[in-house]
Amino acid sequence: MNGYLIFILALLVFNWLLSLIVETLNVRNVSTQIPDEFHGIYDDEKYAESQRYLKETTRFEQIQSGIMLPLTIAFILLGGFRWINDIAQATSEHMILQGLVFGGLLILISQVVGLPFSIYNTFVLEEKFGFNKTTAKTFVVDLLKGLLLTALLGAPIFALVLWIFSSVAYAWLWAWGALSVIQLFVMFIAPVAILPLFNKFTPLEDGELRSAIEDYAASQQFTISGIFKIDGSKRSTKSNAFFTGFGKTKRIALFDTLIENHSTEELVGVLAHEVGHSKRGHIKKGIIISMASSLLMFFILSLFITKGGLYAAFGIEGTPLYAGLIFFGFLYAPISMILNLLGNLLSRKHEFEADAYAAETTQAPGKMIEALKKLSVDNLSNLTPHPLKVFLEYSHPPVLERIKALRTFEE
Repeated sequence: MNGYLIFILALLVFNWLLSLIVETLNVRNVSTQIPDEFHGIYDDEKYAESQRYLKETTRFEQIQSGIMLPLTIAFILLGGFRWINDIAQATSEHMILQGLVFGGLLILISQVVGLPFSIYNTFVLEEKFGFNKTTAKTFVVDLLKGLLLTALLGAPIFALVLWIFSSVAYAWLWAWGALSVIQLFVMFIAPVAILPLFNKFTPLEDGELRSAIEDYAASQQFTISGIFKIDGSKRSTKSNAFFTGFGKTKRIALFDTLIENHSTEELVGVLAHEVGHSKRGHIKKGIIISMASSLLMFFILSLFITKGGLYAAFGIEGTPLYAGLIFFGFLYAPISMILNLLGNLLSRKHEFEADAYAAETTQAPGKMIEALKKLSVDNLSNLTPHPLKVFLEYSHPPVLERIKALRTFEE
């Protein structure tokens, strides 16, 4: 039996079993007792609802993965990739066009298979717990916009990588360089050309909040090009805030739900946390690490892209480059998992540092704590995740750990 196939199938099953174990431990780790920090913030009914939300979302994810695993294995073993490749090769004699058809059909199939799960999650599960505000029209429009964006950005990038690997020496290095430039360009234009496709960015009106944000930013010598309110309530009652872009496109984005549920002092604390990421160099480090990871990925890809056994594992004769790029994703999964573990470990460290920066510069750690508590309650966050779940998946420390660290600034 093909060694690549054995490895890939074993990896798929291993990942499923690992997820099942982690999620089971995570659900069993919930405490029926409200943590002391959340007394007066959570009442018994609301806290019980957060635990039901965790259990039901976890059950749904396990059902989804339990269905997708056999479907994926069956698609591989029954020649699904070979069937798509036959269609692609019958469509055109040009390799790049074949690749675009191959990739496009895979995306279309993935969307069709995943659509029922997405609909259930949005209109049943999130609706049940009062989060969903998405209408059927918004859902469909978002889906179509996502597909259009994939076609306009993803297709040319995929075609460029195919051309590089078919035409250039040291293709892995050139492909990495090209994608790094594209990545930086997309980061620059995203705030003004991409994100507004999905959300309405409205300049924050003059008033107490805007003045407080501008005063804080000025006190930290932090230049921003704009402060915007996002219509997050169009899709969900959940809250968020973030910085996006850099240079002249750097802007603050606050969900309208966040503004509605938090005081000015709390919102400045949330902002200060984001400023902390910039001031501590976390954003630059993240970009450098991302590029280094991409370099490693392209180098390893170059070692396997011509291996006939990899293609044979998916029932394909020959070594069509476009298929190899897809198949390599299965093979690279363990390395990707290790890099994600390290990335999450660093990210959790950065979150503590950003919290510390916010506490020091606002001199109001209590307001940060209140903001974290409200966000946790509003989003029905799990207050007591299992340590293994945190280690494997969390990019942010659990909220109780963040609060504990912030308490040290009150002493």
